Parts: sequence; C-alpha cells; structure tokens
Amino acid sequence: MAAAAKSDSARVRVSRPGKLLYPDDGLDKRAVTAYYRRIAPYALPHCAGRPLTLRRFPDGIASTGFYHKHAPDAAPAWMTRVRVPLVDGSMTQLVADDADSLVWLADYGALELHLALAPAAHPHRPDRIVFDLDPPGDGRGAFAAVQDAARAVRALARELGLVSAVQTSGSRGLHVVWPILPHHDYDRVHAFARDCAALLARREPGRLTAAQRKDARGDRVFLDYLRNSPGQTAIAPYSLRALPGAPIATPLDWREALAADMHAQRYHLRNIFRRLGQRDCPWQDIAATARELAPARDALARLEALT
Repeated sequence: MAAAAKSDSARVRVSRPGKLLYPDDGLDKRAVTAYYRRIAPYALPHCAGRPLTLRRFPDGIASTGFYHKHAPDAAPAWMTRVRVPLVDGSMTQLVADDADSLVWLADYGALELHLALAPAAHPHRPDRIVFDLDPPGDGRGAFAAVQDAARAVRALARELGLVSAVQTSGSRGLHVVWPILPHHDYDRVHAFARDCAALLARREPGRLTAAQRKDARGDRVFLDYLRNSPGQTAIAPYSLRALPGAPIATPLDWREALAADMHAQRYHLRNIFRRLGQRDCPWQDIAATARELAPARDALARLEALT
C-alpha cells in the first residue's frame, strides 16, 4: 500500500520503511507511520497530557507483542515525559503531544497506544469512566449483545445525569465512556463504576454480568469496569490495533454504534480517512460534556434503593 502522507520529518527519520508490520495486508512501516502522521489532528486532542502505555510489535503483528510503560531510553529528548506517581515511588512515561511523537512511536514499533484515565496534571483523579464491553462469544448475534449492553450503559448514564460517548475498540467490542470532572480519586471512581455495573447486572441478569470470574459469566456480556483503577488504561481513540486488517479504535455517534451493520473492526487503515472526510469526529467536544460525579452518586443511591 502506498503511503498516504510523508512519514519523515526533520526530527524523525523512519528506519526500514519497507518492513512489513501487517504482513497479510501488505502494510509496511511506511504505511503505518504515514497513518499516524495523517491521523494526528484527530488523535492528539485525546492523547494530550495523558501518560502513554505502548503495545509494541517491533517485528510486526506476526510476532509476539509486549507492553511498555516506562519511557524508553531510546526516545528522543524532544518528546514529552511526565513523572507518574506510584504507590512506592514514581515512573517516567511518554506523552504524545505532536505528530512527530506519534510517528516516532510507530517507528519504534508501538502499533497500539493506550491512555491513562487520568491526565498527568492530576494523576490520582480520573476524568473519565470507561466500560469495556466485549461479546461473550463469537457466534451469530455476539456483537448485537454488546450493542444491547452499550444501550443499557447509556440509559443508566442518562438516569444519573451523565453523558455517554462510544467507540469501537478495534478488537471485539465497544468502549462506553462517561466524561467526568476530575474531583474524585480512583477509589471513589472505581467504586462508583463497580456499583453501576452491579445495578445494570441486577436489572438484566440474563444478559449482563459484573462477575469478574470468567466461569461465572456464561453467555452474558461482562460490564468491565476494572479499567477504572490506578495504572489501568484504555485504547486511545484512532489507535491502530495489532490485528489482521489493521483495525482502528474509532469514536462513533450513538446512531452508528447501534446500527445493524456495525462491528468492532468496521473501520481500519484503508477506510478511516474516507469516513473522516465525510464527517467530523464525534468526540471532538467530549471534554465539554464532563459532569460532576457527586450528584450522579446520589442518583445512583436512589436507584439502588429501588432494586
């Protein structure tokens, strides 16, 4: 596949541009780095200020990848670094805040970019709640079950006075995001997300579950609230996934997300810019939809009293 945009700049020189990273799709490093340069105007607003966890595939997706949290020594001096506190110290992580950073990361083999739920500016106080919804199996209607679960998560958000955003994971399911104002620590946010998942599971016990153990889930969709914890991450909007076809985690509007022809890998490297040429990013104003969590917690308590 020919590169859609020039990958190199004065600060980044792509090494071995012809190296195949998605061999079955004929996508080489030139195509991947060009993608990340071209997608930068859409991806960077979501990456801004957020510590990155990299999922690296230096030899392409036919090899075994690995996660990389610490800022690598190989990263150029001009890339942004932040100190992230830990229980027993801190670590330095990278932040992608310009197109050259995205290109360097892709050249480094970081096909997937995963973001912290709290920005570096207030690392103990997340500004979003994420529910990761994957199908319980691969059979007919599996993704429809995810869509039903997403619909239930959105409905609960409305009851709580919160706003929902949705994206494909680029893998198997959907991520539903509730933007919140960063006024509470991870313990409170995690407990709130857990209680929301439990309430939804009680409402629809035949279709939804909050059980962590896989053998307790059966054929129900797991309302995965566990990402709302320190050190956890969510796939970045517009990140590639290390899967055949080069699928992309893509923000959607709710009409699209619940359409009969939607699936988790609907958008990929070969069609994403056709989509973006026809419409604005549905998440471009996501920060403005953040809501205070305290009233939502009060509303949840009232709903719990009724179940």
